[in-house]
Amino acid sequence: MLTPEEKKRFLKALEVDEEFRLAVAGLLGLGEVLRELRELKERMDRFMQLSEERWRENMKRWEESEKRSQENEKRWEEWYESWKKFLEENERRWQENERRWQENEKRWEEQFRFNRWLQSALYEIRDALGGGFEYFAARAVGALLRERGVECTVRVNVTLPVDGFKEVDLFCPEPLVIGEVSVSLRSAEEAEGLLEQLRRSVEAGERLTGRRVYLKVLAVEFAPADVAEHLRRRCEEEGVYLILGRTYERPF
Repeated sequence: MLTPEEKKRFLKALEVDEEFRLAVAGLLGLGEVLRELRELKERMDRFMQLSEERWRENMKRWEESEKRSQENEKRWEEWYESWKKFLEENERRWQENERRWQENEKRWEEQFRFNRWLQSALYEIRDALGGGFEYFAARAVGALLRERGVECTVRVNVTLPVDGFKEVDLFCPEPLVIGEVSVSLRSAEEAEGLLEQLRRSVEAGERLTGRRVYLKVLAVEFAPADVAEHLRRRCEEEGVYLILGRTYERPF
């Protein structure tokens, strides 16, 4: 049995002398346990160190990810603001363009009404002044058509876009009316030339409109009696409506 003094010395030795402590543990069968506990502590220390390093690395990555998320959010907000401004600007421009279109449409309507008024006024002035023989012939053809129950505005000196350009003295597209006008004819040859000119004009008008001619017209203001007679006969043969102004006898 140990005395109290010896027990104190024994416990003190266990506390301060590691080699003695291990020897005692070995005798007691605790050496293997202590060794395994020491290895376990070392592994735990290494694990804790590695976990701390990984934790720090993850924290760094999370912080970088958070920073990127904030930057992306900022970019998104900037893009959204830019897009919103773009839409607002486009809406403003559309409204401005619509307002301008409405103003232009109003101006076009006013200009159209003015043009119609001006055209009507010019026609009235022309009719009041008598116009040329072409206008007289156009009014005569218009009156003839109205007698037949046909409304047609006969235009004067029209350029048809056929084979380049073809000048026609009298023209109405629907129904198709073609006419040629001459101030004077002095011979049967000139009369035949005017008839040939009418044939070419009729051909051009039919090609342009795709319609058959409804009325062919020749209008001559002055012609000798013999030429006028020749022209009457030829127009009757070819189905041409003749407007003849004044005839006169040739001097001997």
